[in-house]
Amino acid sequence: MKTAPLQTVQDFINFITNESNSFIASAGKAVEQLKLAPQQDQTAQLSYEILADLCESARELSGKIHRLKFAYDWELPPGPEWMDHFIDQHLQFRLFRNSLWVERGVYGVLALKQGARILELCCGDGFNAYHFYSLFAESIIAVDFDDTALAHARRYNAAPNIEHRRADIRTEMPEGSFTNITWDAAIEHFTEDEIAGIMAGIKQRLAPGGILSGYTLVERNDGQLHLHQHEREFHSKQDLADFLKPYFAHVQVFETIFPMRHNLYFWASDSAIPFHPEWDHGQTYENGKLVRGKPQSA
Repeated sequence: MKTAPLQTVQDFINFITNESNSFIASAGKAVEQLKLAPQQDQTAQLSYEILADLCESARELSGKIHRLKFAYDWELPPGPEWMDHFIDQHLQFRLFRNSLWVERGVYGVLALKQGARILELCCGDGFNAYHFYSLFAESIIAVDFDDTALAHARRYNAAPNIEHRRADIRTEMPEGSFTNITWDAAIEHFTEDEIAGIMAGIKQRLAPGGILSGYTLVERNDGQLHLHQHEREFHSKQDLADFLKPYFAHVQVFETIFPMRHNLYFWASDSAIPFHPEWDHGQTYENGKLVRGKPQSA
């Protein structure tokens, strides 16, 4: 996806003006059609069709604006260490049919306890904490060391039960006891020695029964890093599992493979993790017999 960033303020003004005028024209046409609607049969159906067209125009405008935002974020050096996931929501989901950004939130939710006390490491833009975790959580401490990411999170993804803090998790991981710690799309930004130190801090802060969950990606076939900010990309599911097993009794690593990216997800705990036999929220049957999960009365 290539969209060159605009070169001057006037270019930007012209772009916004042209795209906004196009949407305003569509809206004006819809209003005029609605004014005529009472004089026509099937008023409700006509109104619905006009509104559907107007929604389509609004989505197109949003996609174009977010395409420009993507260009500014990722095609001008040096590039950020965090992703504005509104770009995924308003542009890339529709353009590429890529559900990766939704997967990450949903698989993270599977590990959450009801009324969870969550520590989110390297929260970036705060999208997941707000859109996926906050509904289930008693409290969330979301940390990052990037002031730009935190400013975005506080402005666009704030909630009463989310506290955004600036912290370098190598030396400033918040103290406390947490039922869940999430480390999403960030483990690859650290060296092996740094990850080992961070894992020790995670273990100290996980409450009994607590779960670590997260996401990373498989290294490229050519051996090059996906981003220049990455330090340790994993070779495979086994490589990631081998890294986690020394710290936890139970580790689950699984993958999804998209045309443009090979993804790894993980859950780790000294107690039950999702789809473990003692997990409270699932049952598996084979030939009519319960083989995983706890029996419940009908």
